[in-house]
Amino acid sequence: MPPEKIKLLKEASSKEIFLSLARVKDTGRLFLGASNGQVYDIDLLAEKPEFKSWETHSTYVTGLALSGETLVSGGYDCKLIWRNITSGEVIRTVEGHSRWIRKLAVSPDRQRFASVADDMVCRVWEMESGKLVHELKGHEPITPNNFPSMLYTVAFSPNGQHLATADRVGQICVWDANGGGKVQTLQAPGLYTWDPKQRIHSIGGARSVAFSPNGETLVVGGIGHIGNIDHLDGPSRVEAFAWQKGEKLHEFLGDAKGLVESFAFGPDNKWFIGVGGDNGGLIQVYDLEAKKVTKSEKAPMHVHACVLNEVADKIFACGHGKVGVWEVS
Repeated sequence: MPPEKIKLLKEASSKEIFLSLARVKDTGRLFLGASNGQVYDIDLLAEKPEFKSWETHSTYVTGLALSGETLVSGGYDCKLIWRNITSGEVIRTVEGHSRWIRKLAVSPDRQRFASVADDMVCRVWEMESGKLVHELKGHEPITPNNFPSMLYTVAFSPNGQHLATADRVGQICVWDANGGGKVQTLQAPGLYTWDPKQRIHSIGGARSVAFSPNGETLVVGGIGHIGNIDHLDGPSRVEAFAWQKGEKLHEFLGDAKGLVESFAFGPDNKWFIGVGGDNGGLIQVYDLEAKKVTKSEKAPMHVHACVLNEVADKIFACGHGKVGVWEVS
């Protein structure tokens, strides 16, 4: 059953914007990628959580991938940086992409990770060696309105066999994570708003993507139609697909406004949580069987990333100036 209550248990504040998150299994220890180019280390379940930081990138740290003692960070400086989380030592630095890196995703076995960037390429890397395994190209670099596109998000399937990427105009590509070939293309144009009159500009895009635990359902999130593109005043929007069949299952249009930036699936494949917001923050519960948003809560910050713990009774999330943990019941 979907959770009925989401209660904030603890939060910690900072002047920075936290854009990405990775968590050590079975703990409250989090790594946070920040807007000042640093990666922060904090145990949010400690009695007195403290931020410890490493200088890593020259600008926004938008993606993190954790495997054992190794943490990889990616940022707007186009770099990927490997670091040992115990010693703090930098293992290697790689020019990962030619434009802003938007997100990283680690494979379920922690042996590989994927990076996506505004060069419209997804690259798959070996976590330990740093070797480039695949270079996946299937997204158009220019929107239908002749502006540069952006490749916002990426996720592995739970069995590690597939990889999903999604871009500014709402195109989702599903890839064979082992062979590197494209196996499916889906469209979610409702996530894209084009203003041809006032600003000659677009906004929105597929900002989040995730597979259900059984790998059968793919959800993609962002924001619906925006009347004033200077503000995130459109409704939160999530679309669910039976991706192997290429069929759309449902469109979730929340009462809350703003982007849906990150997902966390419950263990039974029937519900998931989406986080994001506009000037404020939101946490929403989506019921796939009932096909509706069953819970919508305000968060104390615009939320950029989230993760459920192993028993799905706590969700950790970070965003503008805060990181928090909520009880889910």
